[in-house]
Amino acid sequence: MIRFILSFFGAIFTLVTMGMFMVAIGVGGIFWMYSRDLPSHESLAQYTPPTISRIYSGEGRIIDEFAQERRLFTPANEIPDLVKQAFISAEDKNFYEHKGYDLRGIAAAAFDAVASGGRDVRGASTITQQVMKNFLLSGDRQAERKIKEIILASRIEETLSKEKILELYMNEIFLGQNSYGVTAAAQTYFNKSLVELAPHEAATLASMPKAPSEFHPVRRKDRLLARRNFVLKEMFENGYIAKQVYDSEVAMPLRSVQNGDYDPFRDALPPRNYFTDEIRRQLSEDFGEGEFFSGGFSVRATLDPELQVEAEDALQRALESYDRSQGVWRGTGKTIPADQLTSTDAWREALASVEIARDIRLENPWYPAVVLEVGTNDARIGIEGVPDDEDGHWIPANDVQWARKRNDDGSLGRKGQVAGDLLEVGDVVHVRRMTADSDGSFIRWTLRQVPEVQGAFMAMDVNNGRVIAMQGGFSYQHSVFNRATQAQRQPGSSFKPFVFAAALDSGYSPATIVVDAPIEINTPQGIWRPQNASNKFYGPTPLRTGIEQSRNLMTIRLAQEVGMDTIAQYAEKFGVYDNMGRVLANSLGADETTLYKMVAAYAMFANGGERVEPTLVDRVQDRYGNTVYRHDQRVCQDCTLASLQPGRGPTVTSDRERVMNAVTAYQLTSMMEGVVERGTARSTVNLPVPTAGKTGTTNDAKDVWFVGFTSNIVAGCYIGYDQPRSLGRGASGGGMCGPVFNAFMQKAVAKYGGSAFKPPESCQFINIDRNTGARLSDSASGDNVVAECFREGEEPIFGIQFDGGFAMGSNFELYSSSGQPSKQVTTSSGGTAIVGPKASFGTLSSGGLY
Repeated sequence: MIRFILSFFGAIFTLVTMGMFMVAIGVGGIFWMYSRDLPSHESLAQYTPPTISRIYSGEGRIIDEFAQERRLFTPANEIPDLVKQAFISAEDKNFYEHKGYDLRGIAAAAFDAVASGGRDVRGASTITQQVMKNFLLSGDRQAERKIKEIILASRIEETLSKEKILELYMNEIFLGQNSYGVTAAAQTYFNKSLVELAPHEAATLASMPKAPSEFHPVRRKDRLLARRNFVLKEMFENGYIAKQVYDSEVAMPLRSVQNGDYDPFRDALPPRNYFTDEIRRQLSEDFGEGEFFSGGFSVRATLDPELQVEAEDALQRALESYDRSQGVWRGTGKTIPADQLTSTDAWREALASVEIARDIRLENPWYPAVVLEVGTNDARIGIEGVPDDEDGHWIPANDVQWARKRNDDGSLGRKGQVAGDLLEVGDVVHVRRMTADSDGSFIRWTLRQVPEVQGAFMAMDVNNGRVIAMQGGFSYQHSVFNRATQAQRQPGSSFKPFVFAAALDSGYSPATIVVDAPIEINTPQGIWRPQNASNKFYGPTPLRTGIEQSRNLMTIRLAQEVGMDTIAQYAEKFGVYDNMGRVLANSLGADETTLYKMVAAYAMFANGGERVEPTLVDRVQDRYGNTVYRHDQRVCQDCTLASLQPGRGPTVTSDRERVMNAVTAYQLTSMMEGVVERGTARSTVNLPVPTAGKTGTTNDAKDVWFVGFTSNIVAGCYIGYDQPRSLGRGASGGGMCGPVFNAFMQKAVAKYGGSAFKPPESCQFINIDRNTGARLSDSASGDNVVAECFREGEEPIFGIQFDGGFAMGSNFELYSSSGQPSKQVTTSSGGTAIVGPKASFGTLSSGGLY
């Protein structure tokens, strides 16, 4: 009997042992089978999550950020313990004890699944398993994925520390609102840093990983509150917070940015503009778009925020002024259906969804508004973000009497007399406050519209190429096309300095006489008869006067003498063109280029002829703080010394390429000073420091330009329609772009100063009559006397005339007499000579293509 009992229990033991052995073999086989093709967990040790790239101003202030996934990477040692404890309590309270997987949690999840008949299926994944799922596996709930999770989790626990695993988890986890990681989420929901979070706020973030969309702080507020309180309870039970803290924190209301309790982080940033978007475009080309949006770059921009505002304001004023002078009302072209205007909540919701520019700050902020009612004289409007008052907001009749409405067929209606002549119910418009100049008090609301005409403005340092301001149009939100860098336009007469530079380097001087007389040129399209803007011609004229008064005929003769090959090589060397066409019309700026290239080229005139590359970025650092790009390549010789002698500054050396002779650069600068003092920009550019520049107006005034500079800042402007057409009679570079340049440079000069242009040591100065090119005595004085720079050691030759090889018809007058009497002057030899009568320069404002 005993033997039977022992045999029975022996058999049972054998069966159990064999069963356990077979189960072990089966489980081992399953784990072996699934572990063969698993991704490498070792790569996580070198993992660098996609993070936000941020752009900072020169003062170190964040001005923009770019990211596909909004994530701010934070090392584990910088994440407060409170935040770690909240997530551990919510997701994996045994995190510091288990080896990557929690058998008790798995068993509990399995029991709940069986007990609910499959209705309650929960993950039971540890934080380590979630890291594996997020980084290396899919997010489904299949048993196969769970097995792989466990295998990888056990492996990663042997490779990485618990803190490193927690770091990966808390930087990778998605927490809703396009926020990845706890640092970005703290900004998104509370506009706080991690160290500023209270326990109830940390618990709110820890509630999100389960299902961010199911715990929305507005739509699912009650559910999120319950989950937050559960996490606080877990933190208390795990010993992370005291009972007193728990009681006070669980009583706190659920507050968030989304509920309007905190200002959004984005509100602290200026609206995205042309400057930061151009940085995005250029760095995406340099580093690759994917790397820029995910590389966590810190970009130090060259932007001067104060002057950027001035650039924006100056250009917008000019564009709006021209637009209103045309007297045509176009509005926004957007409408809201009448059935969405029945209540305040309805029209506000509808208006908020309309895509319309909201970044315009000209004089006062421009607001989107909708016409709610059109009365006999006035129109009642609802304004975005502005509460209704007792009487409502109105556009009075006298605010529309400047314009006529553009009809659907393109025709113009009658000039506005009452608001109903321009507006209809449902029209979406822009309005701004009209305020008193004396004290800024509110007067009334006034209609505004984004101009149809566009333009661009840019300013940069002449010595290092740092772009300090850039405005690529009237409004970035209205049109993201950057006309400063992307618009190919004809520069017109603003190109002429490059023709004159080639001539000066070819042996000409500012006093060289060139004949200003009619020309006929055979072209494949027929006879071309270029003209001056005044439709007059002025006979033998010094080079200086030719550029001051923007003489087209002189420029063409000069181009013919010097040769278009030489001029094109100069333009290409200065970066104005990559491959300039070798035809005479291009000497008048017929070939297209960008404002960005023109301003950069003019900087080389201002700095004495040295190459300077424009840049919007001083420095780019990667996520680890390593500098991966630095614009300024100059070498500081003494910066490593502990100290310098009193009164001695550091020595900075530069190996910049010289693109033109220093004397030529100064001669050209001096001649362009004459453009501002008495030439085509004299009536609109008036700065307290020496200023040089050149106007430009293309054929039919389709584009108008002004590019100018002081001793340290160069700036340029162009205005024209995106689909080129005439700006109208009287439009000119001096008249339209000159005021933009002047308004901006008044502020720039006040901030950065300016000085006289420094002549090179190899200059020798000789007094010249600027009207005739005749040499005068050293003691000569008067409005006609100008001290010209000549190359030292070269004896200038006077009295030679150049006509470019073009014959003149005998029936043309050589020049138009101004009717002024001749006058006697003293020559350099001490004798006397008769000068005049002076040629008439007409009432010119700029040159042109023809």
